[in-house]
Amino acid sequence: MIKIYKQTEIDELAEILKNDGVISVPTDTVYGVCARISSIKAYNNLMSVKNRPSNKLFPIMCANEEQLKSIAIVDKRIEKLIHAFMPGPITLILRKNNNLPEYANNGRETIAVRLATSKVLEELIIKTGCPVFMSSANQSGEPTCTSIEEIEKSCPKLDGIMEGEVLFNEASTIVDCTSEKINILRCGPISEEQIDNVLK
Repeated sequence: MIKIYKQTEIDELAEILKNDGVISVPTDTVYGVCARISSIKAYNNLMSVKNRPSNKLFPIMCANEEQLKSIAIVDKRIEKLIHAFMPGPITLILRKNNNLPEYANNGRETIAVRLATSKVLEELIIKTGCPVFMSSANQSGEPTCTSIEEIEKSCPKLDGIMEGEVLFNEASTIVDCTSEKINILRCGPISEEQIDNVLK
């Protein structure tokens, strides 16, 4: 049996992450599975839990804007999007900076980032001491799990699961900010129109 933790047991969950473990947590969009980005062992454990091909990259969730700027290159235009929509159901594709370990994105130039979508996740990431890889709770290529029972069946290698509510049940809007023109790769709860309005 995988141990289920309450949202008040952040210290215990952060310890698991610091020890390269993989846990499932509720985000605003779907249940996620996460591991810390500062350890290749944690990364490999997450790959094993998800059964994921190494050419698929994991999005990264940061506690706050400061953490986000520690791993990605942020200009004025991107700052506008961060201030308007984050934390929220949006993922930004940004150019990485040199602090990000090579394995974290297979040596590519870009990363997908989100800000912690709840106070609980923010606190968990801060206590872990670095951003976390955050992927949907499922086996690679299968539908996303919508309950703790489904997560236990789908990801039996997890080191713990945090209880909690998931709001949108819809994946986040993905915005590519790496070229002159901002590109929406996946429409979600935040619309193209809302994004255009902020950038005007």
